[in-house]
Amino acid sequence: MRGRILPREELSGLPKTVHGGQAWRLEDVEDYSHNLNPFGPPSDLAEIIASAVDGVGHYPDDSCSELKETVSKAFDVDVDCITVGAGSSDIIRNVPNTFFRRGDRVILNRPSFAEYAQQCRIVGASIEWNDLYPEDDFRIDAEALIEKAQGAKALYICNPNNPTGRIEPRDKVVSIVRACEETGTLVFLDETLLELVPGYVDNTLSGMVDRFSNLIVASSLTKSFAIPGIRIGFGFANPDLISEMEKVRMTWNVGQIEQTVANVLIRDRLDYVDDAASAMAEESEVMNGSLKEIEFPVGPVSDSFFYFCSVAPLGMNGEEFKRRMLRKGIMVRDCASFGERFEDYVRFSVKDRERNCRFIAAADSVING
Repeated sequence: MRGRILPREELSGLPKTVHGGQAWRLEDVEDYSHNLNPFGPPSDLAEIIASAVDGVGHYPDDSCSELKETVSKAFDVDVDCITVGAGSSDIIRNVPNTFFRRGDRVILNRPSFAEYAQQCRIVGASIEWNDLYPEDDFRIDAEALIEKAQGAKALYICNPNNPTGRIEPRDKVVSIVRACEETGTLVFLDETLLELVPGYVDNTLSGMVDRFSNLIVASSLTKSFAIPGIRIGFGFANPDLISEMEKVRMTWNVGQIEQTVANVLIRDRLDYVDDAASAMAEESEVMNGSLKEIEFPVGPVSDSFFYFCSVAPLGMNGEEFKRRMLRKGIMVRDCASFGERFEDYVRFSVKDRERNCRFIAAADSVING
C-alpha cells in the first residue's frame, strides 16, 4: 500500500469555516443571513461587465495600476499604500502569510468573523481570545484590549463587528492602534461593512494608514455593491507593509473583468452606496420598533444594518428559530459557528420596507402563532 501524503500539522482537525448567504440555492426563500446591500448591484452592472469582455483574451494588469489610481482619488490614500485582492478575504489570508510565524500570539475579539482565526491557524499562529459580552453591549474595552495585546504579534478589529453589528468610534480605534504601535503589535482593521453605515467618512481609518507603522485596513466592494460573485477587495497600509504583502499576493489575483467593474463603480457609483446606507439606517429604526411590537428580544438598537440577537427568551436556540423562519420563507443566520456562547443567537439584516414587513410577519407568526 502506498504511503499517505500528509498535510501540514496545522491543518489537522481544522474545520472549514461556515458562512451565510446560501439561500439563493433555495426556491421562494428570502435571504436575511448575509449582510449585503439589500438594493442589489447597480442596474447597469451587466453593461459594465460586457464592456470588459474584450479584455479577457489578455493577462490582467497584475499591478492593478489604473484601479489603484481610482481608489487613491476616491479614498484619499496614496497609491503606494494600496494592495488589491480577490475580495477582502484575499487580504485576510495574505496578512498571516506575510507577517506571522508559527507560535506568534494573535489577539482576536470573540465573536467576530471566523476567517481571521482560520487563516491565523493555518500558519500556526497562537490565538488568544478577547471575549465580548452582552452585558457590555458587545463593545470593546479599549484599556483591557491594549493590556491583552502587550507583546502580541497582532490584534484584529472588525468595525462594524461581524456578527454583533457594533461600531467603535474612530478616536477609540486610533487610541488602540497608537498603543499597539508603541509595543510593536500589528493592528488589522476590517472595515468591509463600514461603507453601508452613514458617517463612513467620520469613522474610517483608511486615509490615515500612512501615519502608522502598524496598521492594515481591509475593505471591499462585496457588501457595499452587493456583488459577492465579483471578488474585489483592498488593503490599505503604509508603503513598507504594502511592499511586503505584495511579495505574497498571488500573481494575477484580480481578473480583467473585476478590475474594470471596480474602476467604474468606485469612480462613478459611490453615491449609490451612500444612498443605500441612508435608506438602510431609516429602515433599521422602523424595523427595530416593529420587532419590539411583536415582542422579539431585539436588545439594544443596532449600530449598523444587521441585528445580532439571542432568541433564548423565546424558549429556543438559534438553530430552531432558523428552522421555523425557513418554513416561512425567511433565512436567518444561526450563530452557533461563532462559539458555544452563541448557540442561542441569530443574525439577520435590514432590507427595504416591503421585505422587512415580510420578515416581521414571519417572526410574529413564529413567536406568537
